[in-house]
Formats: sequence, C-alpha cells, structure tokens
Amino acid sequence: MSQPKRTVLISGCSDGGMGAELAKVLHEQGLHVYATARDTSKMASLSALGIETLTLDVQSQESIEACAKQIPNLDILINNAGALMTTTVSDISIPEAKKIFDIMVWGNIAMIQAFLPQLVKSKKAMIVNHTSVGVHLAIPFQSVYNASKAAMSMFSDAMRLELEAFDIAVINLKTGGVRTQIATNVRAKDPKLPEGSLYAPAKEETESALRVDWLGDRGVPAEEWAKQVAKELLKQTPPQTIWLGESATLLRYASSLPMAWFDGMIKRLTGLDKIQAILQKK
Repeated sequence: MSQPKRTVLISGCSDGGMGAELAKVLHEQGLHVYATARDTSKMASLSALGIETLTLDVQSQESIEACAKQIPNLDILINNAGALMTTTVSDISIPEAKKIFDIMVWGNIAMIQAFLPQLVKSKKAMIVNHTSVGVHLAIPFQSVYNASKAAMSMFSDAMRLELEAFDIAVINLKTGGVRTQIATNVRAKDPKLPEGSLYAPAKEETESALRVDWLGDRGVPAEEWAKQVAKELLKQTPPQTIWLGESATLLRYASSLPMAWFDGMIKRLTGLDKIQAILQKK
C-alpha cells in the first residue's frame, strides 16, 4: 500500500507572496497542500495548479475553527500570514499596531491551538512559524512589524520545548530579503505622517522611508526562497531554525554582536541619516 500524502496548511497564500510560492513548491514535492487566505479569489494561480484553497482569516476565531473542521488530518502547519506596518514610534496608532500583533502573534497562537488536535495524531508533526531576520536588527520605522516577529520568535522557542513531549517539531523560519508584493502593497497605501508629527520638518524624506523606497528590488526571488525552504523542511531532521533570504547568513552570525555596531549602516541604508541631519538643523 502506498503511504498517504503528508498534509500541510499554509496561512497567507495570496498570489504574489511567499506563502503562495511555498504552496506551489510543496505541491510539486507531492504534499497535499491546503493554501489559505481571507479571500480565495486571490489564490487563483494556486487553484489553477490543483492546490486546495480555503478561506481563513487568522484574526477571526470563528474563521479559524471553521477552517480546522474542514481538515481531518494535518502533518505540517505553516504560520505565514502577515502584514507590514511602517510608522515612527512617536506616531504609532495603537489600535492599528494591535491589528498587526493580532495577525502575526495572537493569530498564529490561535492557529496552533486550533490545529493541535490534528497535529498530535501525526507521526511527523511540524509547526513552522515564519518570523524574520529583523528580529536581530533594528530597522527604523518598522518597529511594530519587527516587534511582532520578535514576539513570535520567542513563542517559537518556548513551544519547541513544550511540544517536544508530543513529538511535534517547532521550526523558526527567519527570513531575510525576498522579492514579493509586500513593498508594493505598502507603497499603494502611501503612508503619510500625521498632523503634528515630530518628523514634519523632514516630511518628504520620512515618507519616502515609510514607503520603503530604499528597498528597491532587493531580495532573492520568492520562488528561489520557497525552494530552499521546502528543501530544509522536508529533510529527515529539519533544523530548529532556518535562515534564508538576502543577508540572512550575515545576520545569523552578526546577531551575537552589539546591535549598535550596525546603526550607521542601517541609517545610511534607510535614509535615516539624512532625516536626522534635517531634524537636527531645525
């Protein structure tokens, strides 16, 4: 008798994102993939390949439970859903920041809790939490995003120990630069400084940084990243932490160094040095 296919659920699989590319590669590798997103019409490229698509909003407990009921067994859960928020710390909208944490922290925890009954039955269960190399590097105007990734990184380390008793592997997927639609989506929102911002004297330069214009076309192609991730996940014994994407290897080794050592480089890269010069003149 042939062995049943391993099953994997991936959150955040809208076309053009890392989740969609990973779904394609794992499907090609012979896994039964459940690709999910809030709007299934945004996963047309996956449906065309015969990948099963399901509606899932990780901010809704009702949606998570409804999705879990449609999946009788699960071997791998990949928490990938995310959203990028760019703002200065002094201008953070607390309600909006909470939404980011709801997606990338509490939404992930809710997913894990909902699918644990299926995972504990698997002979080779795995939870993959998609965090970021930004956990180890302070990037101006991305504090909310990186803080949520850092929180999830700590949850991952704790779960790795706690779930070992149930033979469930927990993997922290720390991604560096990857070319996706995320920067395009931020630019489409055209983030602006609020009235009365401390950064108003450098409004043009700061709003350019908020639009992450400095990113340009940096990053490895998403399909290349997905192939590398799949290769690591499908190893007989996957690593507890996976570092992939542009600058991931560099930050892996630099993470043990004082963060302040990189301040100058980061300021120049993001344009914060110019913003700082304007503000200090004022």
